[in-house]
Amino acid sequence: MPHIQIILASTREGRVGDKIAGWVAEKAKTRNDFTSELIDLRDWPLPFFNDPKSPMRGEYSYGYTRKWSEKVSQAQGYIIVTCEYNHGYPGVLKNALDHLYKEWNGKPVAFVSYGGVAAGTRAVEQLRQVCAELRMINVHDEVNIPFIWNAFDADGKLVEEKAYAEKLEKLFVELTDKLKCLG
Repeated sequence: MPHIQIILASTREGRVGDKIAGWVAEKAKTRNDFTSELIDLRDWPLPFFNDPKSPMRGEYSYGYTRKWSEKVSQAQGYIIVTCEYNHGYPGVLKNALDHLYKEWNGKPVAFVSYGGVAAGTRAVEQLRQVCAELRMINVHDEVNIPFIWNAFDADGKLVEEKAYAEKLEKLFVELTDKLKCLG
């Protein structure tokens, strides 16, 4: 059964990304066509990319990169949960992506974003370019949550959960269809 990693891109204090990523992870657990795990980049404090060898070679000089490689290699696909900073995605995510190369190749990637009026869509636009260069297979369907400061009720639940859940279901279906095509 394919294994999907849900990568939480925000590491800042007071983030709301953990709520979004937790919601995605809970919905993923209800699926019987893949397994999943949540990868919080807070738990992977990679230094700025500094390996003297290109990641394209797959030869890593540092233990932290080898451990990151082992973790990422366990998945057949990814869902990146990202916020938007200044029309882009967090630097910590770019750094995590840049540490590796072949581990990402040929694997589908989907996006759940959040932010202000643009709902993180500009961050996803940039991520699609980077992921294409990493030879990942972009999933078309995505979930974008605008006005994140109003997205949750007093109990911490998504206000428009049903609408977002429908979009997430479409994302899951397209992601698993791509995994089936890859065999």
